[in-house]
Amino acid sequence: MSSETTDAQTDVTGLSGRYATALFELAEGADALDQVADDLRQISTMMDESDDLIRMVRSPVIPRADQSAAMQALLEKTEASQLTRNFIGVVASNRRLFALADIIDDYLMVLAGRRGEMTAEVTSAKALTESQKADIEAALQSSVGGKVSINSTVDPDLLGGLVVKIGSRMVDSSLHTKLQHLKLAMRGVG
Repeated sequence: MSSETTDAQTDVTGLSGRYATALFELAEGADALDQVADDLRQISTMMDESDDLIRMVRSPVIPRADQSAAMQALLEKTEASQLTRNFIGVVASNRRLFALADIIDDYLMVLAGRRGEMTAEVTSAKALTESQKADIEAALQSSVGGKVSINSTVDPDLLGGLVVKIGSRMVDSSLHTKLQHLKLAMRGVG
């Protein structure tokens, strides 16, 4: 591993940070950083789309052998790399699958940080078009002065507008928040 200094974007801590850092070092040694990142993104997408998978991963009552077998079958179906399969197997056998989503986020954060990239969490009331994503990405890149990738999510409760988080900075221009501010201001008038 290189001895270059890391910025706040690559500092990950806790259980998920230790696992993510270990996976990063293994993937770096095997020259498989992008393959592992693709595998993890695919797992993350599946977890976002399946409540059953989330329950299985987080359940303390499902035996570790069953969790491990289920994850291995899933990884085989998605044609994940052997490194990813082995790593998920270790995570499952150590009863740490409950932290898998955080491990994935931390791995992707370390990877982006090492490449000088930042990830912006963009939440909108409805799905963004590719053109809107490109416009937001360009605006953020000029704002932060570096490469920015967007991780977009949808939250209909926002009503409209966006919530953008990059690192510790957040800009909330959602209608929901604006209405909340207006409601608080109206309380002070009466």
